[in-house]
Amino acid sequence: MTESTRHPAGPNTGEPLGVAVVGYSFMGKAHSNAWRNVGAFYPDVPGVDRRVLVGRDPDGVAAAARQFGWAESATDWRSVLDRDAVQLVDICAPGHLHAEIAIAALAAGKHVLVEKPLANDVAQAEQMERAAAEARERGVHSMVGFNYRRVPALALARRLVAEGRIGTVRQARVSYLQDWLTDDDAPMTWRLRQETAGSGAIGDLASHAVDQLGFLLGQEVTSVSGTLRTFVGERPGEKGPEQVTVEDAAWATLHTSGGAVASLEVSRVAAGRKNALQIELYGSQGSLAFDLESLNTLRVYDTADRSGTSITAGPAAVLTTEAEHPYVEAWWPPGHVLGWDHTFTNQAADLLAAIGSDTAPVPGFSDGLAVQRVLAGIQESAATGGAEVKIQHSPPSA
Repeated sequence: MTESTRHPAGPNTGEPLGVAVVGYSFMGKAHSNAWRNVGAFYPDVPGVDRRVLVGRDPDGVAAAARQFGWAESATDWRSVLDRDAVQLVDICAPGHLHAEIAIAALAAGKHVLVEKPLANDVAQAEQMERAAAEARERGVHSMVGFNYRRVPALALARRLVAEGRIGTVRQARVSYLQDWLTDDDAPMTWRLRQETAGSGAIGDLASHAVDQLGFLLGQEVTSVSGTLRTFVGERPGEKGPEQVTVEDAAWATLHTSGGAVASLEVSRVAAGRKNALQIELYGSQGSLAFDLESLNTLRVYDTADRSGTSITAGPAAVLTTEAEHPYVEAWWPPGHVLGWDHTFTNQAADLLAAIGSDTAPVPGFSDGLAVQRVLAGIQESAATGGAEVKIQHSPPSA
């Protein structure tokens, strides 16, 4: 079949979209769970048909396909692109494969979801963004998987900032700390090799942090200065000690187009921190604070009189489980908290809704490219002793 005769499922077809997920470990499991549940909680979005799970190991991917409820498994992602029954390709493979798979899938007329970060470097991200723009003209959509945009508390924080509830944001602090590499004897993985991961804590954790700044503030990062450190330079590999070629931790100062200044810290060697994405925004009339390890709570300090609303003046810990809060209406009664996995289901629903209405999904590849440029700026700054680096941007998605 030639590209010109391919017709991706789109608005008003009434037919479910056949989905293929490439990758079946950590992220593949999270995305598989989302595709399994999205129709049950979001019945108004286009339906999905879980067609095929793709992985390199035939026995491993077959077992995962059975476990996660996929119709079948495959070991060659290229063969999936020739299937008329597949209209959406969800890429959960290591970063060095993102560009090749995504560009080929878009050319084949498949809608595409790519896990963050969009690519391993700016050049690949630019290629992907161009491919996505061309595909949009043919009704083929794409999105990058920054799932924390779908945390109800963070979506609420974005709404409050946009409404001016904390005034003009002047300062921000964003940290994302984990401890899974604290032990010097933790084994080598693809995430510790520059050729497969592109970077370490920068791409893995800072990508989320930088995306949240743009998401919450509605502003671009215009300049950065940064520092990188690799604390453990060698890890046990399958054939003996292996050199670590990415950073364990990073620090940066970021300036935004709206005049805010943000401090950023990310680490995979922060003992005792399991998955601590912490965000603090300080405005001229109040502040907001969030911690992913308590992801249903948004801490709000509002100096204005808000009598008669669900958020009062002064300090408040808002439990974001009310139906009025973003995404929550699809789930449980008030007080019944959501979890990390729900963000992927919410993300899948947003993508399906965009495809069904033939509107550009957000965040798009242009947003992923914007984040990639900031990450590259931090790396460039660190390589030059922390000098300030200006960031070039295209207009961000709404």
